[in-house]
Amino acid sequence: MPEPQQDDEPRETDAERRRRRAQFLRELNEARALRERVQPRRARAARMRQAMRMRTFRW
Repeated sequence: MPEPQQDDEPRETDAERRRRRAQFLRELNEARALRERVQPRRARAARMRQAMRMRTFRW
C-alpha cells in the first residue's frame, strides 16, 4: 500500500511527469540504438525474439 505524499513536497504536475517520461524514453531509445551498433548480431537476435513474441501473443 503506497504511503500518502508529504505536504512539504510539491506535487509533480502532469506536464513535468510527461516531460521526464519523454526524456527517459529518448535516452532508452538512444541506448538501444547504440547497443544495436555495438552488437549487431545480438540485437538482430533480440529483434527476432521480439517478433516471435508479437506473433504468438493472443489479443
